Amino acid sequence: MSSKVETSLEISGSRKTQRFLDSARNDKAREATRPFFGALTVYRDLTPHSAAMNMAIDEAVLETAVIPTIRFYRWQSPALSFGYFGKFSDVAVYAAERDLVRRWTGGGIVFHGDDLTYSIVIPASDPVFDGSSIAIYEKIHRALCGALVKTGQRAVVAVDPASFSAATRAAVNPSGYNCFANPARADVMMDGRKIAGAAQRRTRRGLLQQGSVQGIIIKTDLARKFAQALSANCSEFEVNEQILQRARELAQQKYGTDSWLKKKVV
Repeated sequence: MSSKVETSLEISGSRKTQRFLDSARNDKAREATRPFFGALTVYRDLTPHSAAMNMAIDEAVLETAVIPTIRFYRWQSPALSFGYFGKFSDVAVYAAERDLVRRWTGGGIVFHGDDLTYSIVIPASDPVFDGSSIAIYEKIHRALCGALVKTGQRAVVAVDPASFSAATRAAVNPSGYNCFANPARADVMMDGRKIAGAAQRRTRRGLLQQGSVQGIIIKTDLARKFAQALSANCSEFEVNEQILQRARELAQQKYGTDSWLKKKVV
């Protein structure tokens, strides 16, 4: 084969390789900007609830949701939630000044009041449920980060590989630390500090992620932009009486009891 032909083949091969790399980069860019959910129910819950009731509503939504949902909620009074594996002795000192509750999700201690608190439920029937917990955690936080940027906040998603194990603990495993004092991979950061974290619980019914945004000025349209970043097909609904009734049962029998609050988990 002549050198002229060889050179022609090399150039042709180089162009094919470049086209492949360009295509791969474009696919990755499209994936990064593609909405996470095909459809999303946005529950409007403007009524402040007790800490026990807020946790109970989240579980009631997990029991009934048939498509991914997000609920933004408020607190009746300053509150503190701590992860399922946490120790009551670590938070008992706050009992006189805050409404305490043990979450069903993992993670550490989170103070509530002025924060933007949300929960996301992904039914087991939704394709997103099949993803790993850390991948879901990161994609939700990337959507949140995008929403923050659109409101003028300079937020970024933490990507330090060395923090991977810490991120997993924050999402789904035992821990007893203050969540916002311990940033990990896939948490949302601003000016070098953590401003958004979350914790998860995965069951046969689906996955529950409970998250909080705090330590910044919460813009009034952040919740709407967050939901829109998660899905281009959002439908708003009010929390109905069926969910509230089930939540009242869960709050009375579980989240509002001393046995749950002071539960010893091994």
